[in-house]
Amino acid sequence: MITAIEITGLSKYPVDDTTKKYVIKKIGRLDRYLPRHARSTVSAEVRLKQVNRDHGNKYEAEVTIIVPDKMITAKDSTLNMLAAIDIVEAKIVAQLRKYKQTTIAHVGRRGVMSRFKRSYAREL
Repeated sequence: MITAIEITGLSKYPVDDTTKKYVIKKIGRLDRYLPRHARSTVSAEVRLKQVNRDHGNKYEAEVTIIVPDKMITAKDSTLNMLAAIDIVEAKIVAQLRKYKQTTIAHVGRRGVMSRFKRSYAREL
C-alpha cells in the first residue's frame, strides 16, 4: 500500500472524508503494479479541484506518482469527483504496467536458439 499520499483540494475545493477515504483506497493499492524495488520509495500527490463553477459543477482530478527515475502523471475531468478518480486510476495503471515492463529484466526469453535448432533439425 502506498502510504505517502498527499491529497490537496485546489481553488477552494473542500476535500471531505469520503473523498479522502476513496482516494486512499484507490491510489493506495496501485503499489501492486510496481516492481518490488520501487515499492519502498514511491509517493503520490493527488490534486482535486472544481472547475467551471458558473456553468455547472465539473470536477478535475490529477494524480502524480513519483517512482525511481520517473514521474507518472494522469489527469481527467468529469461531472463527478469519484468518477474522475476512477478514470485517473485506470490511466495510471496502464502507465505503471509499462514502467514495470521496461525496468525489469525479463528472463523468459531463454530457449530461442534451442527452438531454432529443433526446427532446423526437422528440415534435414
